[in-house]
Amino acid sequence: MSDGNTDPKVLPEPGATPKGSIWMRGLMMLIFAILISLAQTILHMLTVLQFVLMLIDKGKPNARIAEFGKSLGGWLAKAAAFQTAQTETRPWPFDV
Repeated sequence: MSDGNTDPKVLPEPGATPKGSIWMRGLMMLIFAILISLAQTILHMLTVLQFVLMLIDKGKPNARIAEFGKSLGGWLAKAAAFQTAQTETRPWPFDV
């Protein structure tokens, strides 16, 4: 099952950034830092709103807010993975 090439293929380190794009990555990290801050503010506002709605509706959470919170949490996880160089995959809106 060998193609005749015995040299092992060296893979880059996980999340390795090509040298020429380090400044672009830095710019993207700055942009995502701002977006993460905005997302946290939205999360805090939704937390208060969800609590108020639960007080009004006898403890029943609003399903739309809960689902949005789940999506927002997923985005924050992807953004954190990019920020810490775990991955080079950028989250929305720069996921090209």
